[in-house]
Amino acid sequence: MQRTWKTLLPLAVLIVVIGYLYVQRRAPLMPPVAAPPPIVTPAQAPASANANPSASPPSGEAARQLPAFLPPEARTTLALIESGGPFPHPQDGEVFGNYEHRLPEEPRGYYHEYTVETAGLGYRGARRIITGGNPPVVYYYTGDHYRTFRRFTVPR
Repeated sequence: MQRTWKTLLPLAVLIVVIGYLYVQRRAPLMPPVAAPPPIVTPAQAPASANANPSASPPSGEAARQLPAFLPPEARTTLALIESGGPFPHPQDGEVFGNYEHRLPEEPRGYYHEYTVETAGLGYRGARRIITGGNPPVVYYYTGDHYRTFRRFTVPR
């Protein structure tokens, strides 16, 4: 029996090391921690921000109010969707299968997915916008790679 342990122990250690290296290789790198935005007091605010608070809101892209839960990079993705691309990732615009059935059931091809960039990552990350319809009539955002979705509207 002693001879069996002498033979199996190196094999067991090798299996553990290979498993550890496999898991480490597949684990995504942690994104760098972003510095918090600077706090601007009213005295430090640009003069144009305080010039006329009752003025009419700006028109065009600045007037488009998107939900606060969307990251700023989502605006770029939505502009690309609206213009039809070109998209930064080959998977953008592909059919989203809704395999987890977390979105309302629709025929295959109804949903399409688009990447919302994450600053500092060297890969696509977890953030996506899913559109429904052609042209899109419904929009969903997921920041956790399809685990949860939040529906939102895009002002026209």
